[in-house]
Amino acid sequence: MQEDALTMRSPKHRLIQGDSFMRTYWNTNSTLKQIEEWQPNCWIQVTCPTEEDQQLLEDEFNIPDYFLSDISDTDERARYEYDDGWMLIILRIPYVKEIRSRTPYTTVPLGIIHKRDVTITVCYYETNMMIDFVSYHQKRGEGFTDYVDMTFRLFLSSAVWYLKRLKQINTLIEKAKHNLDHNVNNESLIALSRLQDSLTYFVTSIRGNETLLAKLKFKLQVDELDADLIEDVNIEMSQARETTNIYSDILESTMDTYSSIINNNMNTVMRTLTSVSIIMMLPTLISSFFGMNLINGMEEYPFGFIVAIIISVIISALSWIILRHKRLL
Repeated sequence: MQEDALTMRSPKHRLIQGDSFMRTYWNTNSTLKQIEEWQPNCWIQVTCPTEEDQQLLEDEFNIPDYFLSDISDTDERARYEYDDGWMLIILRIPYVKEIRSRTPYTTVPLGIIHKRDVTITVCYYETNMMIDFVSYHQKRGEGFTDYVDMTFRLFLSSAVWYLKRLKQINTLIEKAKHNLDHNVNNESLIALSRLQDSLTYFVTSIRGNETLLAKLKFKLQVDELDADLIEDVNIEMSQARETTNIYSDILESTMDTYSSIINNNMNTVMRTLTSVSIIMMLPTLISSFFGMNLINGMEEYPFGFIVAIIISVIISALSWIILRHKRLL
């Protein structure tokens, strides 16, 4: 499985002009082509900036200082806002951490910053989605008509990648269920619990993206081509949301089922141990009667010990038969 956290940087994403972070300039007019320096109406792709890098962007393009800090917040919700002619759009995109982490699949913010002839995307994580977004349009030889077109294509790409990650999650769910069918163990149950957390992040982020998309349709200048693209995005987003809900319901039902199985197994074990304790208690009770310092007629009897053993065995056998008949053993 590919993991965003372990993604290698491709040659197309090397550092530009000795910067300490990944900043790539793209000409988007007819085809997506990398250029050496900024030009009006080009796309600036920024990945994993440090505090010094943020200051450089703010000084070079006069971006509002809180824009980048909002994008860096992993809990920032999907939204848009305006400030001094600048527009900020924050989109939630899928991200894969290490599989054994607390939440292997989660979402992170992707910021789209625009003002007149400046369009910048900023993400504080290296994601397969952004690498695929670039390579896909390069292979098709397509650029973007304007920043609105690019924005909605990023929405479409995020929806497609949500569906890809959901397929991977479903594979892990089936694997965990297969393991639990053979042996109910804590490791598989913990894995299912982690996937449930991931699905919660997914469904929340997808709903936020859908709400944001509905607002942007009326805020941005949308032409006929953009309207068709928005319709495609709506379809993919709805499919991703419904798929997430289905997997979440299946996972919740599966965990409830295995939880009931564990409880039933525990009840069976406790019932068996209780029945065995009852059977073992009866011989002890009989031997205690004969062990009392009272006259019981067995003091001088040479076969008294054997009689006590026989009585204990008979009573224990009767107890076992009764418990077995009542299916307590």
